[in-house]
Amino acid sequence: MRGSRQYSLGQMARYLLVLFVILSAVSFFISNWLLVKTTDDLALLEEDHEQLNDQYEMMLGTQNLYKNELDQLSVSLSRVASQRDKLQAENIRMGDKLYEGNNRLGELSATLDASLNGLETLLNVEPSGDMSPERLESLTMMANQRLFMLNSIPNGLPIQAMRINDSYGMRMHPIHKKRVMHRGIDYKAEKGTPVYSTADGVVEYAGNRGDGYGVQVVILHGFGFKTNYSHLNNTEVSSGEFVHKGQKIAESGNTGRSTGAHLHYEVRHLYSTLNPAPFVAWNIANFDSIFTTVKSVKWASLKNLYPLNQTIQP
Repeated sequence: MRGSRQYSLGQMARYLLVLFVILSAVSFFISNWLLVKTTDDLALLEEDHEQLNDQYEMMLGTQNLYKNELDQLSVSLSRVASQRDKLQAENIRMGDKLYEGNNRLGELSATLDASLNGLETLLNVEPSGDMSPERLESLTMMANQRLFMLNSIPNGLPIQAMRINDSYGMRMHPIHKKRVMHRGIDYKAEKGTPVYSTADGVVEYAGNRGDGYGVQVVILHGFGFKTNYSHLNNTEVSSGEFVHKGQKIAESGNTGRSTGAHLHYEVRHLYSTLNPAPFVAWNIANFDSIFTTVKSVKWASLKNLYPLNQTIQP
């Protein structure tokens, strides 16, 4: 009896050992599969993050990059044009005695031509071949008008996000589990990520209305536009406060009806919501795109407004 019992216990131990080895092997393969899948997912997330980061660097904040380039070009062009005109007048007065002056005049003209070409490239307009001071004035006016619009109407990214969770349009609601209209873009971002105003304006509301949007900031902009930044962790502006494009107004969070930290961003015109995507992509180089992409806004009447009605020579 004792020998039989020892044999049974030894056999059971072997069975348990085999079972342990099998479970360990299965666990090993499952762990490795999960590790590979997680690594792939992290690589995709990192790639998405890098792409959004590149977009952020290109479009977020004020148009300071364009404005600084424009200011530098304007100063340089004005100085070169002034020197060229002065030297040209001296050459006319002195005749052929100013051979060196003629050489200098050629250098200044070449500099002016190159700078005007650079300004045309910045504005993404067709090269005209006209390198006159009048062309400089026309291009400078065009750039200033574009910057005025880009500071008045929402454009660029409101946050440096990891990725876009949901775009504008019909979707399955993550909480109510039914198809509803999603009236903005959801940017996935860690709690506490800075949120920026996408245009100059005045804060209409900052706080929590208890309407599901959680802590939110609503900003009134020029020409009847409005932006909404929702599910925030906190705000850094208050109602009635004036804000400028690129100003930090809040930090992202997970307040209201939300399943994770993100920013819900809306663009509205009067009483209607608009797809924010064309406005996010809008900048000084593709300036005319917004007028054909967003057809629900009556853009044509803008031409009668000052300073947009100032004459620009083609």
